Amino acid sequence: MRNILIVFAKLNPGIRYVQGMNEILAPLFYVFKNDPDAEMAAAAEADTFFCFVELLSGFRDHFCQQLDNSNVGIRSTISRLSQLLKEHDEELWRHLEITTKVNPQFYAFRWITLLLTQEFNFADSLHIWDTLLSDPEGPLETLLRVCCAMLILIRRRLLAGDFTSNLKLLQNYPSSNISHLLYVANKLRTQAIG
Repeated sequence: MRNILIVFAKLNPGIRYVQGMNEILAPLFYVFKNDPDAEMAAAAEADTFFCFVELLSGFRDHFCQQLDNSNVGIRSTISRLSQLLKEHDEELWRHLEITTKVNPQFYAFRWITLLLTQEFNFADSLHIWDTLLSDPEGPLETLLRVCCAMLILIRRRLLAGDFTSNLKLLQNYPSSNISHLLYVANKLRTQAIG
């Protein structure tokens, strides 16, 4: 994994290595390295590098500090999550952002930049990634719906909480039924269409 990150940093001098890239790389490497076909597993490093570069091409701007305040940077993506929550649950949005003043950057920055790898156990992260990477709309749109669904699933606890308890809850997301979480996220897509 170290070799992949070094080569990526050399090929992308504008971004280089940013803390957390290893969290995105690890699931890819794990899947390729554990291929039951020994010949395929032997090519894990090259396959992982290719997929890592492809995956980061859609999220690269989140790692570029100069773009933080642009319409493609991390703050813009967090604003899109906030808007998605407002569209699907305005009461919860109002409670979090206006009443308790929990800025989405306090929790969503990590959720988005690390593609939820720190919020769930490894097996559940792989399940979520299967959905993110197979969605024809692309991983970012799906990621935002999953993040919004995460908020909706703990709605009752968030509405009952104050700034401190909500921030603690959102920074230490409780264990969840991942299949149900993905079902709720998918329903957000159909609600937006219908």
